[in-house]
Amino acid sequence: MALSPAWLDELKSRITLSALIQRSVKLQRAGREWKACCPFHSENTPSFYVNDQKGFYHCFGCQQHGGAIDWMMEQHGLPFMDAVKELASEAGMDVPAPDPRAARQAEQRATLHDVMKAAQEWFVAQLAAPGGADARAYLERRGLDEHTIRRFGFGWAPDDRQALKTALSDFDERLLIEAGLLIEVEEKLPYSRFRGRVMLPIQDARERVIAFGGRILQDRDGVAKYLNSPDTPLFDKGRTLYNLHRAAAASRKSGRVIVAEGYMDVIALAAAGLEDAVAPMGTALTEQQIELLWRMVDKPVLCFDGDKAGTRAAMRAAERALPLLRPGHSLQVVQLPAGLDPDDLLGRDGRKGMDKLLEAPKSLLDLVWEHEREASPLASPEDKAGLKARLMEHVDTIQHPDIKSLYRRELLDRYGSFAYPPRDFARKEPFQKRAFFRRDGPQPTPPHVTKRLREASSGAFRDMLTAAVLGGLARHPAEIHRHSDNLLALAKSDAQLARAVDFLLESSEDLEDRGNSPIFANDVLPPAPDNTRFSFLMEGSDPEEAREDLAEAVALLVERPALEAAIVAATRRFDTDPEGAFAEQQRLRKRKLEIDTRLGQMTRKRAASQAFENEIADAAEHSVAEQETD
Repeated sequence: MALSPAWLDELKSRITLSALIQRSVKLQRAGREWKACCPFHSENTPSFYVNDQKGFYHCFGCQQHGGAIDWMMEQHGLPFMDAVKELASEAGMDVPAPDPRAARQAEQRATLHDVMKAAQEWFVAQLAAPGGADARAYLERRGLDEHTIRRFGFGWAPDDRQALKTALSDFDERLLIEAGLLIEVEEKLPYSRFRGRVMLPIQDARERVIAFGGRILQDRDGVAKYLNSPDTPLFDKGRTLYNLHRAAAASRKSGRVIVAEGYMDVIALAAAGLEDAVAPMGTALTEQQIELLWRMVDKPVLCFDGDKAGTRAAMRAAERALPLLRPGHSLQVVQLPAGLDPDDLLGRDGRKGMDKLLEAPKSLLDLVWEHEREASPLASPEDKAGLKARLMEHVDTIQHPDIKSLYRRELLDRYGSFAYPPRDFARKEPFQKRAFFRRDGPQPTPPHVTKRLREASSGAFRDMLTAAVLGGLARHPAEIHRHSDNLLALAKSDAQLARAVDFLLESSEDLEDRGNSPIFANDVLPPAPDNTRFSFLMEGSDPEEAREDLAEAVALLVERPALEAAIVAATRRFDTDPEGAFAEQQRLRKRKLEIDTRLGQMTRKRAASQAFENEIADAAEHSVAEQETD
């Protein structure tokens, strides 16, 4: 009976492996995994680990490895189908009825594995034969020793169109074509796909050869440097990672996976002791390959060449990953120095040089920001607006709402700092003489600004958060344009508030340039409740903390009306979908409560800080008074 991979994956997803194994083995929690003394061999200290997230067990002592089906077969002595039926019964799944066509396909796959194994053995033999002398010399020039050549299964495909077919004559010609070893052309004899190339086997997670990659000995115009097998019943290049079967075991020890551009990069890294490296099959990293990587580690490290092609490859991977991002899962990026690939860097700086780069990867967000900032000149306002548009296009592809919101906020903050840099007030003579003026701190609001804000907003200030945000922007005018998108969105929801927003956007430069405006230490902010203690409204606040709190307050202010509208919409659906509407309403109300709680934390934090400062001041005064009395 042939069971589809999709059905088997569904079965495995319904089984908690640790619960299955704990029926006969005492497991102990070890971080995100479970550990025990290995049930397959005698030992005194635990080397047997179970990982529910990845769905496998592994012993670092005897190398036993497998999943739920393997466990039932090994520990309970069940045949494959009996193990599957036992697990399916527990998971509440029906085993599919026999499918003759699927059975024939499974039989064909088994036969193709035999073909690929025979081809690999023949390629290896040809490398060792006299005809493989040039190939052996090439591998020696690449710095590959005998151990590496044997370990990775290097071979040689002679420059002969019929040699492989003759060597594998025991197999039907149709199988050789189906395996991608022969090319079929109308009215011509099928001929070898790989000719005059150093050969590398591509293996699946069970170490079976499923495809080949070949490299020519000397680069020639019009001839592809690297050539991979086509997609076959065994090989899907978009779902395969080179060296996955070796890197998976190594990554469990290192907690890391390195993604290089090509398989020669992987081999160079492995030869230097970096065993946890994989590579895509000559194409951009696909969504399926990203998911494979996330099964091993939460944040794989992309290690691409330090040239334009390497940068493009990193960005293509980023564009594939952004829609898939989920909490805790992302990509990291290491870009090598210009003109170097991993082999070059290892040859120049050794293992230490590579380790140093791998220890400080940049985030996916950093990659997007730096790439788009450097993508084209930014000499005009139109150029800068184009940068913002490109950044937001990336953000719009992110599916997870919280991650999308955080990316938007962070990229807009970076864009605001870049597009609207603070003015250099030190160059202006009047300000050089004012030692009390702190450019990076909150500034008292001039009376004429307070008056204009009152006139522009009228009733809008009745809300504490709205009043606090507008007052905070007036005190931190350099932040106004950074939050312009959110302010304009907010203005659309409130006609009265729109006048205040327009005034802030139009007057931001006047607010920054206060050379002609008197500054009063006891100036009055836009009217907010007396108990408002947001850091961005208080004298003596830490500038960075004030800016961060102001950015969060703006975001919460924008989110709140949208949240309230969504609650109203959910309430209206009660008649048609009471259960769904109730669940949605509860989720929205929970988020609203989180916003209120966060606002309370922001004000209480500042209040506590102020109280602590007051206590210190009182203690100091008391100490001075006692000394004077003495």
